[in-house]
Amino acid sequence: MNLSAVPEKYRSLRSFAFGDSPALADELLALVLGGVKTATCSTEDEPNTSTPGERWIVLDGQGVPRCVVETTEVSFRCYGDVDAAFACEEGEGDRSLAYWRAAHRRYFTRLGKFSEDMMLMCERFRLVEIFAESGEAGASMTKNTKSNRDSQP
Repeated sequence: MNLSAVPEKYRSLRSFAFGDSPALADELLALVLGGVKTATCSTEDEPNTSTPGERWIVLDGQGVPRCVVETTEVSFRCYGDVDAAFACEEGEGDRSLAYWRAAHRRYFTRLGKFSEDMMLMCERFRLVEIFAESGEAGASMTKNTKSNRDSQP
């Protein structure tokens, strides 16, 4: 496990990458690092759910640790009950609810999980620390992966 870029105080944290592909992981990570993305969602059956106060190492699309986020709020809502404020905080596309719904419909359909009444774990978080970039690939890092975290196509 290569955690050389991760300060000692964070090395015991669980880790995840956003989305379902390396490109999507990098795209969504860039939104987090830029302060635009402060929320995410996943299906309620996700095995690695968060609790307020929990911190996670966020990986880029190559599995390299890039930052730490801290969960500030977790709520469960049906897909159709997600509001414009949450959609905006997800930071994707034009940040509208219409964009959020279309992108998440495509994403969860791609995963074979979409339904109009599906329950989602909606999580707000804050960026705690950004790690210095390392030239070494972190692909060998052992992960507790939070899959299905975000949606863009």
